[in-house]
Amino acid sequence: MPVTSRPLGRRERNKQEKLDRITAAATELFAEHGVEDVTTQQIADKADIGTGTLFLYAKSKGELLLLVQNAHYAEALQQGRANAAAIEDALDAVMAIVRPIVECNRTQIDNGRFYLREMVFGDPTEPHHSEALTIVARTEEAIAAILARDQMADAGAAATTARIVSAIMFVSMAASVNAGLDIEALVQDIKTQITLLMPR
Repeated sequence: MPVTSRPLGRRERNKQEKLDRITAAATELFAEHGVEDVTTQQIADKADIGTGTLFLYAKSKGELLLLVQNAHYAEALQQGRANAAAIEDALDAVMAIVRPIVECNRTQIDNGRFYLREMVFGDPTEPHHSEALTIVARTEEAIAAILARDQMADAGAAATTARIVSAIMFVSMAASVNAGLDIEALVQDIKTQITLLMPR
């Protein structure tokens, strides 16, 4: 017998509608003004809810940015994995995963850098922060799978190298010295560093 999902009750529908309004409001305001220049009150007003209600869904502006950006980062990772699947060369395959994430991060540079700071220094018990860390872990798993295929590295070495690649990517995107780099220059800088790690 096919399993059918029960329709959401009124309370769950209301919660989802509020979350959708909050996400849409934060997305628009962050894109237009940058996360630093937007207040939680502005987001609450635009979502047509009280600030108390807003904080039930995200306890800080950083968590609101994570809420907005996590979906974009997950999509970038999915795109990168799809691109990498058809590439035989390990370095090129790893870079196929890295590039969409860099492009996502650079859509709005200040927001991208704020997102990375929040990921590193935010409260890991908060749900949106936890989701961001899950995306990082999935990114590392995808890179490790490339490194381990064709027995280029054993599973342990592949996982360790993948963590280093992830660190290179995120530090390069977050670094103040790189804030003015365009996507191509930043991707090339990351590739230069990763090349030193790759087995020859």
